[in-house]
Amino acid sequence: MQLIDAHTHLYLKEFDTDRDEVVNRAVSSGIVKMLLPNIDSESVPSMLSAESRYPGICYSMIGLHPTSVKEDYLSQLDKLEAIASDHSFVAVGEIGIDLYWDKTFLNEQIIAFRRQILFALKNSLPVVVHSRESFPEVFSVLDEFKNKKLRGVLHAFTGTVEDAEKAIGMGLKLGIGGIVTFKNSGLDKVVKAIGPHNLILETDAPYLAPVPHRGKRNESSYICIINKKLAEIFGMSEEETASITFANSTGLFNLKGKNEK
Repeated sequence: MQLIDAHTHLYLKEFDTDRDEVVNRAVSSGIVKMLLPNIDSESVPSMLSAESRYPGICYSMIGLHPTSVKEDYLSQLDKLEAIASDHSFVAVGEIGIDLYWDKTFLNEQIIAFRRQILFALKNSLPVVVHSRESFPEVFSVLDEFKNKKLRGVLHAFTGTVEDAEKAIGMGLKLGIGGIVTFKNSGLDKVVKAIGPHNLILETDAPYLAPVPHRGKRNESSYICIINKKLAEIFGMSEEETASITFANSTGLFNLKGKNEK
């Protein structure tokens, strides 16, 4: 059984004391690839260092996280696009709009989101979209790119069936993580209505750990818990849901043929 963690911040300080052990636990659990979303220009060196340390396992994305969109966002985007000209990335992410923490830079977030989608389209890369408390705003921007062959994932999906169908209609998969194991999230019912063929698995480590680890540091080996929950929801074997979501991630991020360690 092979699994992919399509979204882990493995390079953050939360893993500085035991990063090798975290990766070893993941690999021992059947997680064969771990995709690293970027935050801003300052996070790139540590992200690329993790990618270099775990070749054939870790793959980096490039992007400006919406919570990092501040007064200097244009220079940040310039730096990230320059970095992208010198390195190969599997996606443009993590990008989008976040209205949970701060609404001060909403207009700038929208401009940055739009520019990064254009960059992804120009380079034939998928987008990894952050949409916390911002589905209407995110969908409004995505609507501008109808029929442009946009592809990607709505990361840490928590919306309704209608939101899911809208996202899928725009060319996006749904990123399902630990929230699906939360008792009162209701996400299990949405996932069941959608079916497994538009889902990819992700941890968002070190955040959003699944039950029974909720509230503690998340890590990629816990993808197995999320996969088990999906199998229960769909009445499938864990091998079946692993196979479907593995194929979804491999296709979306063009991972087929990427060298194994």
